[in-house]
Amino acid sequence: MLAFSSHIQNTMSYTLTPSTSLNNNTPTTHKFPYSSNPKTLLKTLTFPFNIPSKLTLTSPKSSTTTNYNELGLDEEIGRIKRLQNGSDVRGVAVEGEVGRKVDLTPPAVEAIAESFGEWVINGLVKEKGRPVEDVKVSLGRDPRISGNSLSVAIFSGLGRAGCITYDMGLATTPACFMSTVLSPFLYDASIMMTASHLPYTRNGLKFFTKKGGLTSSEVEEICDKAAYKYANRLTKVSTLLRTTPTRVDFMSVYAKHLRDIIKERVNHPQHYDTPLEGFQIIVNAGNGSGGFFTYEVLDKLGADTFGSLHLKPDGMFPNHIPNPEDKVAMSVTKTAVLETSADLGIVFDTDVDRSGVVDKEGNPINGDRLIALMSAIVLKEHPGSTIVTDARTSMALTRFITDRGGQHCLYRVGYRNVIDKGVQLNEDGIDAHLMMETSGHGALKENYFLDDGAYMVVKIIIEMVRMKLDGSNEGIGSLIKDLEDPLESIELRMDILSEPKDAKAKAIEIIETFKSYIEEGRLDGWELDACGDCWVSDGCLVDSNDTPAPVDAQMYRAKVSNEENGQYGWVHIRQSIHNPNIAVNMQSTVHGGCLSMARVFLDKYLIASGMDKVLDFSQIDKYAKES
Repeated sequence: MLAFSSHIQNTMSYTLTPSTSLNNNTPTTHKFPYSSNPKTLLKTLTFPFNIPSKLTLTSPKSSTTTNYNELGLDEEIGRIKRLQNGSDVRGVAVEGEVGRKVDLTPPAVEAIAESFGEWVINGLVKEKGRPVEDVKVSLGRDPRISGNSLSVAIFSGLGRAGCITYDMGLATTPACFMSTVLSPFLYDASIMMTASHLPYTRNGLKFFTKKGGLTSSEVEEICDKAAYKYANRLTKVSTLLRTTPTRVDFMSVYAKHLRDIIKERVNHPQHYDTPLEGFQIIVNAGNGSGGFFTYEVLDKLGADTFGSLHLKPDGMFPNHIPNPEDKVAMSVTKTAVLETSADLGIVFDTDVDRSGVVDKEGNPINGDRLIALMSAIVLKEHPGSTIVTDARTSMALTRFITDRGGQHCLYRVGYRNVIDKGVQLNEDGIDAHLMMETSGHGALKENYFLDDGAYMVVKIIIEMVRMKLDGSNEGIGSLIKDLEDPLESIELRMDILSEPKDAKAKAIEIIETFKSYIEEGRLDGWELDACGDCWVSDGCLVDSNDTPAPVDAQMYRAKVSNEENGQYGWVHIRQSIHNPNIAVNMQSTVHGGCLSMARVFLDKYLIASGMDKVLDFSQIDKYAKES
């Protein structure tokens, strides 16, 4: 089997215009291979030219001076601030989306990277109580087609801040964090350039220090500073690259880390170094960054990976959305598992911080089913542990967890919210070993509270091998055979009809009005859900403990009851942090329950409150009428 790096031969273009060359305005593009030898731990980038002390980063959209009198300073500032999406930065990096303009430009990214670099340095100075030198920051990226130009901008911004930069090339989000804690790298911080499962036109940034991923408030602080940098520069171009990035092959080290975990915890009595001999495992990488798991982890542990899908990185994602929630992704993986009689199928998202699996019977395991599977594994190892999830999980999942002696804490939607809640519970003395969101994000206390799709799969594989060693011929799906699926479940979206700059405020108004309608008793049988015995109230929105976490997006959950069935369902309404819309999730334990709740939501809230005038509610209207 070929090494991972031989499958990934991209080319990265650096467009350099020496600022001292005033008579020649034609930029020169130099290319170097964007790959590494896995046998070489560190490899310095070699450029076939002399690096000028000053250089200009050019962009077709940003190479001219902006007229602030025409644009307006506030709009320039707002343009950068709107790139924040919770604890990430995301935007449109390539033209191609109807109704969406490119806003994640190299100049914008450079300003954000510079602010992040300064934030890291200032934090280290405060922590150590003295000036710091040689602050090291790594950068990884998924295969999106905008990665080349934006990488240059990030290296430039970090250089302006005074950081030493390291280029990890094609990488995963979890690997970027691990580059801050695994020896001999131990970088001070890291950035992953990705937009997860979003279209090829999008891109974004995720930020890490040794303490983990940044919070929404920290990213907001960085974007605020970046906005003023961006708006106050006379030209939207890079002016100084202090150091060239050093190319590092971290993914081989990260893969070995995962292999070692499997070998040590399986501790196979016959073949310690190849504990996956006799197992066939299908990987669907969706043309994202997850192919390494096949070549560098499974193959080297002895697994048969014949039949794996879409392993070659392709930033256009030609086959399907790299997303374990995507029906096509799960369907083709199911087919591959059944056709090859595989023991397990694995589906990664683009940057491998999320995953889903397919059992040997071809049953997709994602959403509540994946949370249940991980809960069953974790509660074997840590009896009585609290499992933290977002508030869209089913009432059946709560029963599944409590039947196994666990505690279920429902919390705000958003993977950072769920993870941060788990961290807080542990700090308060509550044993919480697993935090998972229904989207497939999952973190474990034993793994730095890091949402790592590959590590989740490692846990599942270890359990699968242990079951076989114990004499069981049942697959991992047998661990959740008594989990009841919701009888009805639906998600509907409503676009906010406003200018992008006003969407957030409008969303808050819409959702707070929903809360008021319930509190005032205008929706018969609807009650704000406090989600049980937890330190959360007001529908998974406000912490009532001594140190409430800041709210990054408005949301509430209401439980719905009637005389005939008692509580038969719930409605969760939330502000999207990625797009200007409102998401409405419903689940019911009775036939027709979601339809009934949708009609009440439409007639007695949206239309009665006048919110139908500021929302495109066609999805809900269609569902209510056609059902």
